[in-house]
Amino acid sequence: MRFLYPQLLWLLLLLPLLALLKGKRGPAPALLFSTLSVLSHLAEGRKIQPGRLLVALRLLALALLIVALARPQLGNTTTEIEASGIDILLAVDVSGSMEALDFTLQGKAVNRLIVVKSVIQQFVEQRPNDRIGLLAFGGRPYLASPLTLDHDWLFKRLAALSIGMVEDGTAIGSAIGVGVSRLQDAEAKSRILILLTDGMNNAGTVPPIVAAEAAQTLGIKVYTIGAGTKGEAAMPVVDAFGRKRLMRTRVDIDDETLGQVAEMTGARYFRATDTPSLAKVYEEINQMEKTTRTIKKFENYRELFSWLVMAALLLLGLEAALRERRIP
Repeated sequence: MRFLYPQLLWLLLLLPLLALLKGKRGPAPALLFSTLSVLSHLAEGRKIQPGRLLVALRLLALALLIVALARPQLGNTTTEIEASGIDILLAVDVSGSMEALDFTLQGKAVNRLIVVKSVIQQFVEQRPNDRIGLLAFGGRPYLASPLTLDHDWLFKRLAALSIGMVEDGTAIGSAIGVGVSRLQDAEAKSRILILLTDGMNNAGTVPPIVAAEAAQTLGIKVYTIGAGTKGEAAMPVVDAFGRKRLMRTRVDIDDETLGQVAEMTGARYFRATDTPSLAKVYEEINQMEKTTRTIKKFENYRELFSWLVMAALLLLGLEAALRERRIP
């Protein structure tokens, strides 16, 4: 709903003034009579006006005419948003080492996977026009969600990721290989794989460098992220008596191989040692891979002018009929 000439609506402020003027006392009588009995004959056949109702009808009709002059229009707007042309596959390590408690969330120590899921959700929310998929990997890769614009579905699949959902291990090369195969048939102008791990390649049949060569050939960028503190991290373990306790374990991340994979494909390798640095990594990738979108907007407006004029005329007609009415 819009008005083509909204400035004319200011004329509505004159209506209370007109109502006030109509309500003022009339002029003094021109003739004086010594008795009222003579007036009883003059009153016969005189027109009786419904007074206030007539004034109200006229003012309402005038208000409708003013609104009509402002040209109210009822619109129908359709907006079409095309996808950005960037396809992103997020590969997340869900091996047992992701249970290390060296990250924090809202001031509490939590395992790495919980923080990764939170940061990834923020990353996805900032890219509503990209097709994004999700790949989990441990000892083997598992496609949690294909490339999709349905990010609500993607968030559900992200929330379902858990440590140990596939056999333990860190198959970095196989994860890159599966990711490349999923992206190679995409028709997007830019295809990106973002791989996060906290370990070294120790499972799978494809070496990371070989998988990176395939990505390079197909023009797919592979951003790599090493997550975890340097040195040692607290890891929850269950002892022989079934009791949970924390044990210090060494953090081994193959920075050299991850850096080489990223460099070969025209991307970058990042190291995240805590929650803020991990969030900064995804923000940097978000800035480097800018998304563009095409918006088509269609508008169709229907004039309400004639309806308001018709209603005003009906009110004026009603006022005229009441004015002519005679009470015997």
